[in-house]
Amino acid sequence: MAHTDAGRRPAGAWRASWWQSALLGIVLVFIGLLVLRDATAATVVSAIVFGLALLSAGFAEIVQAFGSPHWSGVIWRLLVGVLYAIGGGALVADPLAASSVLTLAFAAALIASGTVRLFLAVAHWRRLGWLLFASGMIGILGGLVILLKWPLSGLWVLGLAVGIDLILHGIWWIASSWTAREEQQPE
Repeated sequence: MAHTDAGRRPAGAWRASWWQSALLGIVLVFIGLLVLRDATAATVVSAIVFGLALLSAGFAEIVQAFGSPHWSGVIWRLLVGVLYAIGGGALVADPLAASSVLTLAFAAALIASGTVRLFLAVAHWRRLGWLLFASGMIGILGGLVILLKWPLSGLWVLGLAVGIDLILHGIWWIASSWTAREEQQPE
């Protein structure tokens, strides 16, 4: 019987489906390349999908607040629902302008997280701190590049991030399938 650790699949499960993992990886890489081919369109689509998700969450929060008025915090839940719905509506109504604002927030987050990583790198230098330091520098530089190109960067940054993420995730699936296939080979 195959050995199973907490949080891991049985050894045979990876072996049985290595080709499915490889296929998923190939599909993700292909979709990522399509996204990178037109990062602006991907940015607009991402903003619209995110907007629809916020609209749905906002309306659900509002309905739930009216459906359970005996619960405490009804006003706060209504306010949260309205803010979600307004934010979602803004994203759907003008995805280009909204993605410009999201890109600005993304740049600020990159700079802030990069700065925190620099401090953590110094504190944990003996535990591959140089790698964390490099990661922090890349985050800060990436945020600064986005800011220097802003608001024009709002047209392509989110699509670029989604495309790269899909490609990297696909590569991981392909590599995982290769490892599973090698484990399947008789010794």
